[in-house]
Amino acid sequence: MSAIAAVGDRTGVLGVGYEGRSIGEFVTGLVSLGVNRLVDVRLMPLSRKRGFSKSAISQALNERGIRYEHLRELGNPKENRPGFAGTPAELESARQAYADLLDRPESIAALDELASAAQDELVALLCFEADESRCHRHVVMRALKDRSATVWASTPPTR
Repeated sequence: MSAIAAVGDRTGVLGVGYEGRSIGEFVTGLVSLGVNRLVDVRLMPLSRKRGFSKSAISQALNERGIRYEHLRELGNPKENRPGFAGTPAELESARQAYADLLDRPESIAALDELASAAQDELVALLCFEADESRCHRHVVMRALKDRSATVWASTPPTR
């Protein structure tokens, strides 16, 4: 996340990882981007990193006017996670396995809801990984783009 001026009329979806960040700098970055809602796409919204478990991050975001939502339906199962850190072939296999999970009715409903929300507000998708290409967020973002949501590669441009 870069620090750019917040613009209230920005809409769409962007991915954010908290790897290497403190909760304070993370939330400040979201505010700077103009994020309205943070959607946690971790299967289990727990973290060993202080401030990033569900209750703590929800409170920190709420204090800065950002809504928090956990969508377990978009989480990546533990057994599929190693592939995202693997070789290019393992990465592609993990992406495909995760994409197959997005065909479940509950995942489809969650994606449709996110795509709709992105028409009216700026939504950030949260997971741990700083490198989105090595995270299941990448697959979620592709699925949202297929639903005609505006998807920002890293940060939305200023207007």
